[in-house]
Amino acid sequence: MTGTFITFEGGEGSGKSTQLSFLYNEIKSNNLPCVKTREPGGSEGAESIRGLLLNGSADKWDPIAETLLFYAARLDHVERLIKPALTDGTIVLCDRFADSTRVYQGIGKGLSEDYILSLHQLTLGHFKPDLTLILDIDPEVGIKRTLSRSGAETRFESMDMDFHHAVRAGFLSIARNEPERCVVIDASQSIEDVKKSVLNAFKQRIGQHIKLNLDCF
Repeated sequence: MTGTFITFEGGEGSGKSTQLSFLYNEIKSNNLPCVKTREPGGSEGAESIRGLLLNGSADKWDPIAETLLFYAARLDHVERLIKPALTDGTIVLCDRFADSTRVYQGIGKGLSEDYILSLHQLTLGHFKPDLTLILDIDPEVGIKRTLSRSGAETRFESMDMDFHHAVRAGFLSIARNEPERCVVIDASQSIEDVKKSVLNAFKQRIGQHIKLNLDCF
């Protein structure tokens, strides 16, 4: 049995982590094997790189150097955690993945998509998620949400609003171009309504292939 790889994407303050945890708990309540993870991070080596990428000033890294660091972390994460879990038949939920690099370092920072896709091919081949849930929200609203959070990992939140609007447009463009993989969720709804939208997307795209008791949603 092969597992299922599901990623959560979206701009800052879109609620990815919250909704990922909701879905994780729902899947576990159905007694199905599931792990949750994040990027950058998810493995020992990748977590070490996470600190380099998410802390410090907005202009800390050149876009190419930044992208190489993301892919170094991603390769370690995929090989040490994601692929073994999928081989064991586990559902893997990941907070961000390659689409974030395409959008943040590509559209947001001007690195060519050809460069990023070539790097992905070199490191991960054709590996990609089975389902990507893109939580869409007005960047002005999302950034306001992040202001209530504590912690040092605010490097990307500190980018200007033009950057965040470009990020939003980038995610929506990916969703339009890859509808077989991506589902856009309106993250401006209440947390409970977003949860229902996430569960419905999961049920329609993935749940039909495995035994789930989600009829109440």
